[in-house]
Amino acid sequence: MRVFVTGATGFVGSAVVRELLGAGHEVLGLTRSEAGAAALRAAGAAVHHGSLEDPDSLRRGATDSDGVIHTAFNHDFSRYAASCEQDRIVIGALGEALRGSSRPLLVTTGLLGLAPGRTALESDAAHVVSEQVPRASEQAALALAGQGVHASVVRLAPSVHGEGDHGFVPMLIDLARRKGLSAWIGDGANRWPAVHRVDAARLYRLALERGARGERYHAIAEEGVLFREIAAAIGRRLGVPVAGVPAQEAAAHFEWFTLFAGLDAPASSRWTREVLGWVPGEATLLEEVDSARYFK
Repeated sequence: MRVFVTGATGFVGSAVVRELLGAGHEVLGLTRSEAGAAALRAAGAAVHHGSLEDPDSLRRGATDSDGVIHTAFNHDFSRYAASCEQDRIVIGALGEALRGSSRPLLVTTGLLGLAPGRTALESDAAHVVSEQVPRASEQAALALAGQGVHASVVRLAPSVHGEGDHGFVPMLIDLARRKGLSAWIGDGANRWPAVHRVDAARLYRLALERGARGERYHAIAEEGVLFREIAAAIGRRLGVPVAGVPAQEAAAHFEWFTLFAGLDAPASSRWTREVLGWVPGEATLLEEVDSARYFK
């Protein structure tokens, strides 16, 4: 297949590009910069110049392809609601180009807060879009599926690890460096699901090749890693104390990250593994966190 990939030079998207090329597919990667174009060409992908702010460029990329994998998202939390609205528009534009065909569209979303108090399953419906939770990526994709577009959803773990990680774990490392303490909240028994970027990329490929319209797939290699174990690994590497902080003092330590640090969000991928034949096999989150490359 010739696959149009948004976010093709990003942390997850670049791994998806390599996975697709390695499996014999052609890749058309979206980029807005010459540096991005050079990186795509070096990887063996074709270049499509455009941006999330230009829906017409996205329609053209999708029209010229046999399928689309959408991994791009603006993670500027200072304008999160605007980024969510932009993503909804982007998904709509991609869907327009694919309507009336069997060409697949894979849309990326997260799963934090999906099933409070229990393990999240693929069968769980998406959250209700609200002012507090404005992201509607999944809802937009499934609306397209209801209109005949071969759209489905990949729910990524909140912690995607591996070379080049700039997500939650590096934020925790920076926090521990600044505070001189690697901490957790309360007893630290809350759990974060995790996946290696290479394993996630393999799931995207399998969902593209084998996936069904309107389904939700979980990119979850580990159902739930104890937060206190993540903090302990960071503390060992940095040589700083590790300890729990009471809930009432959490905001002083974790600042804006407090909500995420206290979130208990285990998630299963059992059904995804069964239907796609996905078998994650890369390093675990704790193995990665306990490696030197996270502490350069």
